[in-house]
Amino acid sequence: MAYVLLYVDDIILSTSSDTLRKSIMSLLFSEFAMKDLGPLSYFLGIAVTRHSGGLFLSQKQYATEIIERAGMASCKPSSTPVDTKAKLSASTGSPTDDPSLYRSLAGALQYLTFTRPDISYAVQQICLFMHDPRHEHMNALKRMIRCIQGTIDLGLHLYPSSVSSLIYYTDADWGGCPDTRRSTSGYCVFLGDNLISWSSKRQPTLSRSSAEAEYRGVANVVSESCWIRNLLLELLCPISKATLVYCDNVSAVYLSGNPVQHQRTKHVEMDIHFVREKVAKGHVVRL
Repeated sequence: MAYVLLYVDDIILSTSSDTLRKSIMSLLFSEFAMKDLGPLSYFLGIAVTRHSGGLFLSQKQYATEIIERAGMASCKPSSTPVDTKAKLSASTGSPTDDPSLYRSLAGALQYLTFTRPDISYAVQQICLFMHDPRHEHMNALKRMIRCIQGTIDLGLHLYPSSVSSLIYYTDADWGGCPDTRRSTSGYCVFLGDNLISWSSKRQPTLSRSSAEAEYRGVANVVSESCWIRNLLLELLCPISKATLVYCDNVSAVYLSGNPVQHQRTKHVEMDIHFVREKVAKGHVVRL
């Protein structure tokens, strides 16, 4: 996410007057040992293309290298990165023939998610089995690579826009793991018109209801929003509006504003009080 914020800052610099840009660069030179390398074009495997509307971030060359490393340069593309009907299990099937290749590809795909938020959930599922990969896990990884093959030109667009609003979308897959029955929560963050952060992660504790799973996801994004708001404040871009958090679970929305503590919700007491405090202060609006 920090990299993306730097790119947003680069848009601001590129659209500013030459005098202001030189003034900003002079201040940076006085504080840090650095030099001006010119307009950003390539950084840590991420190609940056400027267009009339902003920037386009792409890891096409890096994705091509992953496909070639897997020996799938001529594979047929897949329309989706993961099969949502079948859940992967840690004990199903026999061990894969080359665990090192599996771990290498899974690690490489993690870095690809920097500009491909659409595969974040699929990569997260693959990385759960790096300690003991099975044939089914390798098949799921290959399906993801086939999807990347068909969407090799996709990337992340960044546009000059207002930074006055911070919007979160969150969801959770209650009890989705067939081995531990833990839930997987995910979220994405928009700063103005730009997607700046996203995550897909298995929750560390077991949730006893869908409302609890969804609420833990809400607590995670509220915590993340506090960090982003403080970061923007340090960058002299404070957000005056409350953070909007969209959640599709009515019970979770109700808990964030209801001060009554029920017996069924005492096991999530810390998350409840944390979110309610932010809602009461007007820092977060739940929808």
